[in-house]
Amino acid sequence: MTSPTLRQRQLARRLRDLRQEAGLSIAQVAEHLLCSPAKISRIETAQRRASLRDVRDLGQLYGIQNANELMELARDARQQGWWHQGEGIDIGPLIDLENEAKAITEYETTTIPGLMQTEDYARAVIRGFFPDKDATLVERQVEVRMRRQELLRRPQPPRYWVLLDESSLHRHIGGAKVMKRQLEQLAQFAELPQVTIQVVPFEVGAHMGFDSAFMLLEFDRNVDIADMVFMETRAGHIFEEKPNQVSRFREVIDHLRADALSPVASRKMILMQRDHFAGKEI
Repeated sequence: MTSPTLRQRQLARRLRDLRQEAGLSIAQVAEHLLCSPAKISRIETAQRRASLRDVRDLGQLYGIQNANELMELARDARQQGWWHQGEGIDIGPLIDLENEAKAITEYETTTIPGLMQTEDYARAVIRGFFPDKDATLVERQVEVRMRRQELLRRPQPPRYWVLLDESSLHRHIGGAKVMKRQLEQLAQFAELPQVTIQVVPFEVGAHMGFDSAFMLLEFDRNVDIADMVFMETRAGHIFEEKPNQVSRFREVIDHLRADALSPVASRKMILMQRDHFAGKEI
């Protein structure tokens, strides 16, 4: 079944297209439905789930004779994904979109990406970022992070291309033993046919990826949703879908791929750093 988040975005795009085809402005629609323009805008940008009544009223306004497709999208968008089974998980929309993507490109500046973390490494990262978080919530987040990794081992996984700043291989997270196991697992992921890992070495110096880590998610055309960039910050999560902005991130990716070591040389560096931590085990 298509994910709730994707259904919500498909519904939003469909409603926006229908409004534009009807020649109506957001303000005109809001006036007709006796609501604020902000509500219509948030529905059309998938920031707010449309109720079944909203969809029915909008369909009537736009002259849709048979709104069954829209209503089905609205019902599916209100379903809950597996990540709703506990509290404290706020990246549910990303999890849904990861599972629908045909390709994922991720650039990480400080840590190993969540899709390839070991349990101990993930636990240390979460505790470091949220030192006051309840232990139960930490374990819940670790559990979700481990379940996300099933994505890369399913029968038809997305193409996953990872660009790692070299600093992520050196930072001591969880101690030498944890780092040794983490880098060992990273090297194992690099052997999967759908995974490519490149390290951006220190020698590159200043480069276009200095400002922040991000993830580019790409989708098949038949999914009817635009490619987007995801960024995780302490202030919240950002999904960027504007084509001109997404193009800027594609440019960054192209530069990083050119600057990075080859996949073979990158795996060699990962294993060398693993051996370095192995020598520090107590």
